[in-house]
Amino acid sequence: MASGRLPGLDLLRALAIAWIMLYHLESYGVHFPGVLVGYGWMGVDLFFVLSGYLIGWQVLRPFATGTRPAWWSWWRDFMLRRALRILPPYLFVLALYMLMPAWGEADSMRPAWQFLSFTVNLLPADMDLRAFSHAWSLCVEEHYYLLFPPLAWLLVHCGPGTSSRLTWLLALGVLAGGMLLRAALWQHYLAPVQGTADYVERFVGLIYFPTPTRLDGLLAGTMLAVLRSFRPATWEQLMRHAACLLWLGAAGVAGTMWLMQGVPGFVGIVFGYPLLALSFACLLAGCTSSRTWPGRWRVPGAHRLATLAFCLYLTHKQVFHAVDSMLSDSLAAMPLPAFCVYIVAALLLAAALHMLVERPGLRWRERLSASRTVNVLRA
Repeated sequence: MASGRLPGLDLLRALAIAWIMLYHLESYGVHFPGVLVGYGWMGVDLFFVLSGYLIGWQVLRPFATGTRPAWWSWWRDFMLRRALRILPPYLFVLALYMLMPAWGEADSMRPAWQFLSFTVNLLPADMDLRAFSHAWSLCVEEHYYLLFPPLAWLLVHCGPGTSSRLTWLLALGVLAGGMLLRAALWQHYLAPVQGTADYVERFVGLIYFPTPTRLDGLLAGTMLAVLRSFRPATWEQLMRHAACLLWLGAAGVAGTMWLMQGVPGFVGIVFGYPLLALSFACLLAGCTSSRTWPGRWRVPGAHRLATLAFCLYLTHKQVFHAVDSMLSDSLAAMPLPAFCVYIVAALLLAAALHMLVERPGLRWRERLSASRTVNVLRA
């Protein structure tokens, strides 16, 4: 396949960013029939599962082949590759927000140091500081990049039997710990204000944003990578039943929607996120298999949309606000043209960011990787 990319994963990535964009577009008066758009926040959870799987496989693949890389150089190279993947477009967009605040989707934003330190999702702040607030999910992923590789390295070096037991115990601990933490936070901080305006603010600040309460998706994706790396027979069984996994995943997502209608309560907060993560993991595994149509066939446009997904995620809210500021009166009575203008504008800016910033960073990353490989071979 071209570029070695799986069509099913491109499709999921494209669906995730499209879902998120449609969800945010409703804030600008462009409404869509049906109920799915109202759950567009789930696109972020789908990205978490994809990241857990793809980064987990990248980290674990050397160990699965019997390689034992030197700790420091291995971790340094991993972090350098992630930095060159994430930081150029991220810092460019952050600069846009700081230098052109009128283009932001809100009047004010948190201080720059919180974005630079990836602590936006950990520190409390007024809900009015909403500009570039969607960077919270990048903070969750950056924390994962920092913590997972050294943890994986330690587990692998515990020996085969011990490593396997500790891995599953740790996974259960992260799962149960997240559920217990969300339950405790709801009981102590959300239950007393349920039904009031403060409930939403506390839910976002204590449950929705922080890394410790949002590890379910990354965990689910990572465990798929563990199975693929170290349990090839189990992975092959999953691939054989990929069609069933797609149906299970779809049913699980529907069940999560039922649990988490509106602003979720106790049951949705505690059990909804693990169910959603497991459901998306089933969909991901199903889309990875060549036995299903998403795993075999390329949906037109999915690859291009997946390629632009990161740049679209960074910029779409800023673009939507700019279009609304300039053309809202003209587009108010024309929902279909309004939709087209918003989406085309977002795609154009994302494509420019990809061509001018993201792709040069990726090329630099590949040149550095190639030069390091040459140096290792010469040593």
